[in-house]
Amino acid sequence: MTLSFDLTTEGARDALRARAAPEKPSLIGLTRAELGEALVASGIVPERQAKMRAQQLWHWMYVRGVSDFAGMFNISKDLRAELDKHFTVARPEIVEEQISSDGTRKWLFRFPPRGAGRPVEIETVYIPEEGRGTLCISSQVGCTLTCSFCHTGTQKLVRNLTTEEILAQLLTARDRLGDFPDRDTPDGAIVPAEGRKVSNIVMMGMGEPLYNFEAVKKALLIASDGDGLSLSKRRITLSTSGVVPEIFRTGEEIGVMLAISLHATNDDLRDLLVPINKKYPLKELIAACRAYPGLSNAKRITFEYVMLKDVNDSIEDAKGLIKLLKGIPAKINLIPFNPWPGTNYQCSDWETIEKFADYINNAGYASPIRTPRGRDILAACGQLKSESERMRKVDRLALEAMMIAGHGEA
Repeated sequence: MTLSFDLTTEGARDALRARAAPEKPSLIGLTRAELGEALVASGIVPERQAKMRAQQLWHWMYVRGVSDFAGMFNISKDLRAELDKHFTVARPEIVEEQISSDGTRKWLFRFPPRGAGRPVEIETVYIPEEGRGTLCISSQVGCTLTCSFCHTGTQKLVRNLTTEEILAQLLTARDRLGDFPDRDTPDGAIVPAEGRKVSNIVMMGMGEPLYNFEAVKKALLIASDGDGLSLSKRRITLSTSGVVPEIFRTGEEIGVMLAISLHATNDDLRDLLVPINKKYPLKELIAACRAYPGLSNAKRITFEYVMLKDVNDSIEDAKGLIKLLKGIPAKINLIPFNPWPGTNYQCSDWETIEKFADYINNAGYASPIRTPRGRDILAACGQLKSESERMRKVDRLALEAMMIAGHGEA
């Protein structure tokens, strides 16, 4: 499709100027040092004040959850106005919020275009449980991995999410759940870490986190910073389908809990279910798991195993699983397959799943059966997908031309 634009009307020129105008950069996702540098570079804070101002902003963004500079009461009115002129700490647009009959929530977030693209949408899920609440965060728009049982894998990769966009999912969820301190809480008061509605986060949403390593790393280090969002690294789990070169780095540089999306115990079947196995076969993946920094009985790796009827759910498969993971401190999560429109797979019978679990348990491994959550709103494991698509080159070039034309108007 060829795009054409009428640039002769004043309204069209105004629209073009609005599209061409650069958006204010967000301060969310910057380290403290980067915050200070941004403030100095903007000319609104002298270098001698940068560290102090950066710490103030950090507190307001990550302890108090403020999404507007006007709410930062210990910063002067004039400085707040300057901050608002140059930067933003606003949340993304919530396109839709769905609440399941079991209390699970799913948000569809829309992020602005990056460069000459179009706005993109991703899904984030909150799962309330007894004694904890888990937020399932996305790292990419779409996915490259095409796992055959996963709905997200049917959506081609559009782009990686930025550190800001990864953190924005956590910040917005806490906003919606009332999980930040009340605005009347005295500044400097101790805010309890326990009793939070979001106590755990898992990088198990849309995308492969280790194909967006640097942004994910930065986001998780900010999320686990003790003077900010202050989530324990033992309550943060990163799930990968097996990007072997980045697994050791995850333990060494981020230090969070690791989950492996396994689903098969031999290369032939895993090649079909999880195609990245063709690049990083089981022998390499398991070796990387054995070498994971800090691995111990107190810091076990979680192996995720989706139960597919007559595909990977026999007792022989269970025996193969035990043999494969022998000697690795591990927990095995059995996931009843969550159906989605167009899939050819079926969930294993419940009796089959229980027999599989009993065999794993008797071999000495914890093997909880994950209770399906949010199926009625397509929020369960493997069901996430958005309508965002990569812009075709011809459309992107046309949009760039439109923006340049609008930007050139006096």
